Amino acid sequence: MRFIEIKDCYKVYKNGVAAIAGLNLNINKGEFVFVIGASGSGKSTLIKMLYREEKPTKGIVEIGGINVGKLRNRTVYKLRRKLGIVFQDFKLLPKLTVYENVAFALECLGMKGSEIRPKVIKALDHVGLKDKLRSFPNELSGGEQQRVCIARAIVNNPKLLICDEPTGNLDPKTSKGIMEVLDTINKELGTTIIMATHDKEIVNRMKKRVIVLDSGVLSEDHEKGRYKASESI
Repeated sequence: MRFIEIKDCYKVYKNGVAAIAGLNLNINKGEFVFVIGASGSGKSTLIKMLYREEKPTKGIVEIGGINVGKLRNRTVYKLRRKLGIVFQDFKLLPKLTVYENVAFALECLGMKGSEIRPKVIKALDHVGLKDKLRSFPNELSGGEQQRVCIARAIVNNPKLLICDEPTGNLDPKTSKGIMEVLDTINKELGTTIIMATHDKEIVNRMKKRVIVLDSGVLSEDHEKGRYKASESI
């Protein structure tokens, strides 16, 4: 089932830089997709358009039947409630515990405490951190902090999880653990995952769909692709 449709999409910034130049792309519900390409290929712009930090200059970006580019600023929050986003820099609140960091995402939605607790425990269980409820971010390793971020991103059971270089600050062994968590979420929860990355080892090991961007257009699309040398930074 088609879940994301990007059609004749262009993004030209005010300085004249064309980051996306006629992109056409379809992603089905439940897919796990890597987005790769050299610096300046349009990866970051594509990711930002998916969660509506940027709007296309022209064309369509549609998620679950919603034309994201047409959303008014005051209604963007409705889209983001249906998404989970994981960044390279963890963006955890340092004065809150692991539990509180994950719960905060639901509190912002106005959810009651009695509803929040089981959701938070379940999310932390998915990422293997149920025993770290009372820990603070500075008491965790980098990999554990990223797992908290993933738990926060999936706590409301989003249909789409967007990961922007989530292993960029992690060592290879820790990165492998993070990818195992994401793979389990994709398989067990059916969550569609789109991940931008420069990590060749991860892409080659996971054998997922690989989309290659080049100067803002789709240059390659492989069902079980590899990270070729030509796509490196």
